[in-house]
Amino acid sequence: MINATHGHGTHNDFVLVFDPEDKLSFSAEQIKRICDRKSGVGSDGFIKIVKQDKAWFMDYSNADGSQAEMCGNGIRVMARYLTDRGHQPSGIYSINTRGGRKFLSVPDSGDVSVNMGKVSQVDGQINVTVNSQEYFGLNIDVGNPHAVVFVEDLAGIGDLKSAPLVKPETTYPDGVNIEFVRFLEDGQIGMRVFERGVGETQSCGTGTCAVALAATIKSNKNLPVKWIINPPGGRLIVEIDAHSNATLTGPAVLVKDLELDQYL
Repeated sequence: MINATHGHGTHNDFVLVFDPEDKLSFSAEQIKRICDRKSGVGSDGFIKIVKQDKAWFMDYSNADGSQAEMCGNGIRVMARYLTDRGHQPSGIYSINTRGGRKFLSVPDSGDVSVNMGKVSQVDGQINVTVNSQEYFGLNIDVGNPHAVVFVEDLAGIGDLKSAPLVKPETTYPDGVNIEFVRFLEDGQIGMRVFERGVGETQSCGTGTCAVALAATIKSNKNLPVKWIINPPGGRLIVEIDAHSNATLTGPAVLVKDLELDQYL
């Protein structure tokens, strides 16, 4: 019997399997079945929690079974799991990812913060076409790739049932996360996101960090900065220090435990 936990960060949700000795193996097809919202558990991603060289490692996969470097909401949910289940004391500790080592601040309860590392703009303009509408965007690197587009009306871009077209096509050989962004009247930011390998999601942690840097560039602000960003799933805070390191803070919730055998 394979036990798992379902959790979310601002309704960006994940299935977590605790496998510290890395004994379990899941194929891309199995992960896809588990994450399927019609016939599986239903989630945006799959996290296998393992230990490598005595350090925690987030083995993260998108809902289509493809591997990804990092997930800002997912790593906070993983940290909440480790602390709530007694595997790691509360406080400051690190988790390794394919995108590098990340340090988190995990209280006994409440929001979890993660230092996401450096965020940077990559040279070159990109074009994003969605529902026959073309926009210009910024290419932002958060350890994984992001295309950030500013729009006047988030609803006006239409549905995001299929991946927007991004050019030049050679810019993102492994796919890209696309954020559509609008400045709100109170100085906060609204956003929608299409995640590679998933589709439109309620939130994206690395995406909010990309949006924070893009908003800083767009508004000609100097670092350090702090932005409140509102994806559909809730409220996240991103702070970027003078050295371009981003810290993401937001909720991390464990919803329920479940068994996976029926989906394998």
